[in-house]
Formats: sequence, structure tokens, C-alpha cells
Amino acid sequence: MELRVMTFNLRFADYDPAAPHSWQQRRPAVAALLREEAPHLVGTQEGLHRQLRDVHEDLQHSGRSWDWIGLGREGGSRGEFMAVFYDAGRLYPVEYEHFWIAPDPYAVGQKWPGAGSPRMVTWVRFCDREGGGEFYALNTHLDNVSEEARLAGARLLLQQMRGPKAPLPPFEPGLPCVLTGDFNVPPVPGGGGVHEILVKDGGLTDSFTAAPAGRRGEDHHTWHDYSGMSASGSRIDWILTSPGVRTTSARISTFTHEGRHPSDHFPVVATLDLGNA
Repeated sequence: MELRVMTFNLRFADYDPAAPHSWQQRRPAVAALLREEAPHLVGTQEGLHRQLRDVHEDLQHSGRSWDWIGLGREGGSRGEFMAVFYDAGRLYPVEYEHFWIAPDPYAVGQKWPGAGSPRMVTWVRFCDREGGGEFYALNTHLDNVSEEARLAGARLLLQQMRGPKAPLPPFEPGLPCVLTGDFNVPPVPGGGGVHEILVKDGGLTDSFTAAPAGRRGEDHHTWHDYSGMSASGSRIDWILTSPGVRTTSARISTFTHEGRHPSDHFPVVATLDLGNA
């Protein structure tokens, strides 16, 4: 069961056509990127409801059937989404849920004390139409202000994947997990940070570093603020996997369309072998 997975911070839409990097200007580049990369599964961050409908509409012209699952972080269609897009010809959702990174994970629109914004997780249990195997996809965007909120988010993600206590519903043991997200911190080892909690303590694998050397792209920044490769920084967007999932390739896509960047983030793309999932 091999899947092409992408994590992609879309940058929320500005609908003023005169604004720099407005959604009207960037929408064709996003559509071209998704046609070029042809993923089966995309975890998106920051998308607004109308913007996500635009992405879905454009994906319908890709030659494949697409659908998506998401909820605004302020409830309903309000606020940014952690939407999960999927190739509906290949995958179908068995179940899905949303929870917030907050003391009460089901308090809609709430945030961790000290966080800059409400943050949430969308997860979907998928079945592969080709082989019948199942896996979980989780998608998140951790806080950009509070380190404690980011650490709380990492712990909640692990709790969910390990078989959580109430109020989070349990995952079926043994099914693979694929975690996509903008984690707002680089994958620095040591110090007990988010990456260390998820990878060292949680047993997850960073697909980028796990890819074979000959099939791994250059490791560099993913947030570039529309400056492209001239920007500095680190890889803050990750695709993490549970034990048993093998990464066959991974890279950071620097795709542009007619000289325009699709977003202020470079997406990360990985091909994953989920084995007998």
C-alpha cells in the first residue's frame, strides 16, 4: 500500500485582488502544484472554507475524483481549517473526528492557556479501495506563540495515537498512522521539544530524514514568506509516521507557476509504503 502524501500550509486567503499574494493570484499556482505533485492525500493548514471549496473545485479538473474533510477551528465554517483532501478513487473515509488543543479537547474554538489562536486536529480513518487496508491520517497546525501550547499539542497527538483515555475516542490498535502538519518549530533534537516528544518519546518517524539518501531532497526551510529559496530558516512542516511505515522518497517542493509561489510555505511530499495496512 503505497501512498503519495503532502503537508501544505495554504496560507489563508486574502480575497482583495489588489492585495499582495491575494488568493485570486495564487489559486492557479495551487491548482498547478497539486496537478504536478499528484498526491493521494493532502493535509492542509490555514485554509478558509471558501478557499477550500476553490481548491476542491480545481482538483476536480485533475482527472481524479477528490473530496475533503474539515471543520473551522472556531466551529462550523468559521476560521481556519485543518482540512484533509484525499483521492476518493483510491481512499474512502471510514470515520473521522476533530479535537482542539485545549484543556477540554472538545471545547469548540477554545485554546491552550497562553496560545495565540485556537489550534485543532482533524483525523480520518481511511480504507484503501485497492487493497482494503486501513490507516489513520492526522493533520494539525501547532501554535506559533506558546511553546507550552505546542508541547501540549504534541502530547495530545500521541495520546490519540496510542489509545487515549476519555474524552478522546480510541484508535484501533495496530493500524498505521500518518501525521501531517505545520509544527511552527524546527526538528531540533534534544531539549524535549515537539519533534523530540513525537519522534524520540512517541516512537514516530520523520519521513524526510527516513527517506533513502538517493531519494531525499535537500533539507531546508519550508516557511519562506514568498521569498522562495532566498529566505532562511528551517523545516517546520513535517510528515511523521508510526512504526512499520516505510518512506521510499521525500522532498520539499519549491514549485512555482508562472513565477508565482502557491503559498508562503513550501509543501513537503513523501511517498510512503504502509505495508499490509
